[in-house]
Amino acid sequence: MKLFWKLFCSMVLITALACSAGGYALINTQFHASLDREVAALYEENDLLRFALAQELAFNPLYSREELAKAAGGITITTGRGAVSFRLSGETGKALGGSGVLPVEAAILTAQLPAGQRGWVMEALGDGRVYLHAASPLALEDGILYLENCREVSELFRARAEQYQSFFSLMLVLTGAVGALSLAVAAMLARPLARLSAAARRMAEGTDLSQRVRVDGDDEIAQLSADFNVMAHRIQRQVAELKAAQRRQEDFIGSFAHEIKTPLTSIIGYADLLRSRPAGVEQVQESAGYIFSEGRRLEALSRKLLDLIVLGRQDFSLRPVPLDVFLRRVAGAMEPPLRQAEIRLAVRAEPVSALMEPDLMETVCVNLLDNARKAMEGGGEILLEGFSEGDGCIVQVADQGKGIPEPELERVTEAFYMVDKSRARAQGGAGLGLALCRRIVELHGGTMEIESELGRGTCVRVHLKGGGAPCGTGKTGSSPS
Repeated sequence: MKLFWKLFCSMVLITALACSAGGYALINTQFHASLDREVAALYEENDLLRFALAQELAFNPLYSREELAKAAGGITITTGRGAVSFRLSGETGKALGGSGVLPVEAAILTAQLPAGQRGWVMEALGDGRVYLHAASPLALEDGILYLENCREVSELFRARAEQYQSFFSLMLVLTGAVGALSLAVAAMLARPLARLSAAARRMAEGTDLSQRVRVDGDDEIAQLSADFNVMAHRIQRQVAELKAAQRRQEDFIGSFAHEIKTPLTSIIGYADLLRSRPAGVEQVQESAGYIFSEGRRLEALSRKLLDLIVLGRQDFSLRPVPLDVFLRRVAGAMEPPLRQAEIRLAVRAEPVSALMEPDLMETVCVNLLDNARKAMEGGGEILLEGFSEGDGCIVQVADQGKGIPEPELERVTEAFYMVDKSRARAQGGAGLGLALCRRIVELHGGTMEIESELGRGTCVRVHLKGGGAPCGTGKTGSSPS
């Protein structure tokens, strides 16, 4: 059974049972209270009759039972219902006299009430009438007389039957109203669950992971809706990351195949030229030069791929290194290619210690400086900086090159991704430098930020955690190369 129908049936059933029990208890309580009042009135009438008979005995204390019964015929007691009929009977139940006619037999006398006690019974006649029949004993010198009187209570039972009928009709109307209200309430409670179910089905189909549900209120269903939205957001983000990873993997494979194919084609072509036909010394040297340069390119490509694989499998210990000394050593290593390209390198470093693995971090700095060199045409200046910030250090490389388009900034750290592929290949690039840098920085627990503007240059900032304490091993300043 669906939750909607469970809620509906539960509300209707609980309301019907509660109202039925309450109504039944109320009607019966009222009936018994009225019946108790009738019994009290019955006893009151009996007491009045006993008092009248006692007065009669006071006038003539020598009355026998038969004489008192005959004299009782002249006694009249009147209440709001009119004259009260009574009967005097002997121990055997034989009627001796009285006033009026009692519609009931002296059945109560069979219980032989003890002297000084009284009692009553309820008797129903065949025509639907119901009477309360009371009797009390009168002790005389020659025996005991029983004073009997009765009171009709048929109206109480008719009133109770009418109340039951009215309550039954009212319960039908109330149940219908409660049923309609329960439908609305159950629909209102089940609607958020239906939305959740529909959204979950669409997400399960995989066609729309952007499904979210509205959160109304702060109850358990609202909390469930909020948790579903959080789950859906995380699933959508993870799926997007998986798709991006798959796309990068496909791009990696395609780029790797292309990067391998290009130098191999050149090597095979020039080797076949040398093998298949005679050639002069100049042509041989030219072909050998092409084969050598393409071979070196394959060697560099395989070395960087190996570095990426090795970095993904190893942990490296970090140690404090004087930042200014480290950066001047990197600048010295990059001096020849920068001088050849007519590029001036300025170094500004604070004498602080940085927490790093120096060989790996030197690879980062060399790749960043080499990318800056390739981005600058016609000379210029590159700034290499190192300084402390907060509880860590920053290494920064800024150039005055061509810059990177903003849409490309998020992808330049992907393996084999190149903004200008033809120019990068002409300069011996393979699109692995920044990917290698990013991986090394992640191993250091740091981050790498890239800011760039077309036509004005690029700034790459590497944040390293730890270090920052003065080491006193160098001097702050600028060292051009």
